[in-house]
Amino acid sequence: MDLMLRRFDRYMLAQLLMLFGFFALVLVLIYWINRAVVLFDQLIANGESAAVFLEFTALSLPNVVRLVLPVAAFAASLYVTNRLMSESELVVVQATGHSPARLIRPVLIFGCIVFVMSSVLAHVLVPASQARLSERSAEISENMTTRLLREGQFLHPAAGVTFYIREVSRIGALQDVFLFDARNPDRPVAYSAKEALLIRGERAPSLVMIDGMVQSYGVGSKRLSVTRFDDFAFDLSDLVENSVLTQPSPRELPTSALIEAGEEIQAITGEARSTLVAEAHDRFSDALNGLVAPLFGFAVLMVGGFSRFGVWRQSFSAVIGLILIQMITQVGQGTVRTDADNWPLAYSGPLVGLIATFGLLFIAARPRLLARSRQSAQ
Repeated sequence: MDLMLRRFDRYMLAQLLMLFGFFALVLVLIYWINRAVVLFDQLIANGESAAVFLEFTALSLPNVVRLVLPVAAFAASLYVTNRLMSESELVVVQATGHSPARLIRPVLIFGCIVFVMSSVLAHVLVPASQARLSERSAEISENMTTRLLREGQFLHPAAGVTFYIREVSRIGALQDVFLFDARNPDRPVAYSAKEALLIRGERAPSLVMIDGMVQSYGVGSKRLSVTRFDDFAFDLSDLVENSVLTQPSPRELPTSALIEAGEEIQAITGEARSTLVAEAHDRFSDALNGLVAPLFGFAVLMVGGFSRFGVWRQSFSAVIGLILIQMITQVGQGTVRTDADNWPLAYSGPLVGLIATFGLLFIAARPRLLARSRQSAQ
C-alpha cells in the first residue's frame, strides 16, 4: 500500500511540475511581450541597437518570472487536482483510507520547490538584474556621443529639437554647431556657435557653446531677439529620457542590507527605514505565497469531493480566496512601509492562507460534518 502511495505521490508531483512549467512559460511570455513593446519604443526609437534591446529585456526577465511563479503554481495545482478528481484517481486513493492531509504531500513538496525558486529569484537574481539594469540605463542616458556626434546630419534627439554639427575635431570639439529648440511653440529658440564641447554633469551632459548667438522668436509679438555670447551652457537633461540615477533603488540592494537598514543605507537610497525593511520582508512573504497558493488550491477542491459535474464552483471559490489572500498580503506589506516595527504583518497573507488550508483539510477529512452543514443550511 505504501509503495502504491509513493508511486502516486511521484506521479502527481510530475504532473504538477509539468503543468507548472507550461503555465509559467505562458504567463512569462505574456508579461515579457508587454514589457518588450515598451522597451522597443524607448530604445529602438532613440537609436539604440537591437543588442541593447535584447539585453534590457533579458535583465527584466527575472522580475517577471518572480511575479508569475505563484500564479503558475496555483493554476497547476487547480488543474491537476481537478483532473485527478474528474478521472476518479483521487477518489480511488481516498477509498484506501488515506486522508486529504496525506494526499497533500506531493503538493507540499511542489510548493516547497516553488518557494525555493521564488526565494532565489527574490533574494539573488532580481536584485542583481535590477542593479545591472540601472547601470546600463545610466550608461545609455549619458552616452550622448552616439546620439549627437554625427557629422553633417540633422538629428532629432527629442520631439521639437533639431541638432547639427559640421565636424568633430580630433580633440572632440564640435565645429559649427546649430541647435533649434521648438518645444515651446510660442517661443522657438535657435542656438548657433562656432565651437562647442560636451561636458559630463551629475545628471546629464551639458553642451557648452563658444562664440555664438541665441535667436528667440516671439510668435505672438512677431519679434526676433538676438543675443550674442562668448560661452553658453545648454543643459541636455531634458533630452535624456532616462536620466542618470544618483541613488540606487531598494530593489537593487541585498536582503541583508535591507533588513539592517542602517543610516548609511538610508542615506545611499534616500528612503526611510520602514521602506527598506518592508522591501526585505516583501521578498520573504511573496516567496511564501508560492508555497501557500498550490496548497490552498488543492485544499479547496478536496472539500468539494467527487462530482460528475466537475468542481468549477470550488475552482471559482479558490480563485476568489487567493485574491483575498493576496489583498491581505498587500495590506500587511503596506502597513510595514509606514512603521518598520509592524514587520510581522507582512506575513499576514501567507499565514491566513495556511490557516485556511489546514481548516479546509480538516473539513475535507470529515465529509459528515460538511453534509450536516449543508442539511442545516437547507
